[in-house]
Amino acid sequence: MAAFARRKAQRLARPDPSRKRALDARAAGLVRLLNARERFCTTSSCDGRVVLADTDGTGIQKKNCTWLLVTHDPCVKGDVMTALEKATGDVVFKFEPFVLHVLCQELQDAQMLHSVAVDSGFRNSGITVGRGGKITMAVRSTHCLEVPLSHKGRLMVSEEYIEFLVRVANQKMEENIRRIDRFHKGLELALEAAVPADTLSPEGPEKSHSVYVHRRKRRTAQEQANLSGELKPQDDTESSLDLFAEIMI
Repeated sequence: MAAFARRKAQRLARPDPSRKRALDARAAGLVRLLNARERFCTTSSCDGRVVLADTDGTGIQKKNCTWLLVTHDPCVKGDVMTALEKATGDVVFKFEPFVLHVLCQELQDAQMLHSVAVDSGFRNSGITVGRGGKITMAVRSTHCLEVPLSHKGRLMVSEEYIEFLVRVANQKMEENIRRIDRFHKGLELALEAAVPADTLSPEGPEKSHSVYVHRRKRRTAQEQANLSGELKPQDDTESSLDLFAEIMI
């Protein structure tokens, strides 16, 4: 516990490494909510964005591309066309959905976050356990978009197609915002329902388990009392964990 607290303090003391040197507006509330809990520490986040990247043809890398356009809100075709006038290489139009990485004190804490994320629509989320026991939970989804628009500065598609891409990206952005809202509300409920670890009485090893285990036990007992049949597949959170959690040693 002390080691995690030190790691969290060191992480939060670092300057923001992002280009804007600040949290994205829609991610800020989630970051503050998690960092206010001693069992969690956020390491990176992005609330979703549309990017127009001018690359040298070797792929989109931070070191060999220029961002012609970046917006975290719905965009319009006119802005894209204006940005394309500055293109000199291979331009790619991208929509990147919300992403959040969180260090967790215990595996059960990461499982609780994972459950809420998957239920909110972020079905590509996963858990990684690295060397030294560092547990990271990544909130991710698959509704991305990446389309090449130009080659060596020459536009390869029509304005009508660009207008279509902008419309698709904006639809994805709207869904992305809805998922963030669901995740935020679901996380608040899960944290409120959890029993703080420091309020548990020391009555043996079972009492020292994560809040997630205690909450799951209570919910399982209630489900067994209320339901006479088997649970439906979508009600079984643990099955989602098996599918998306990846353990790396």
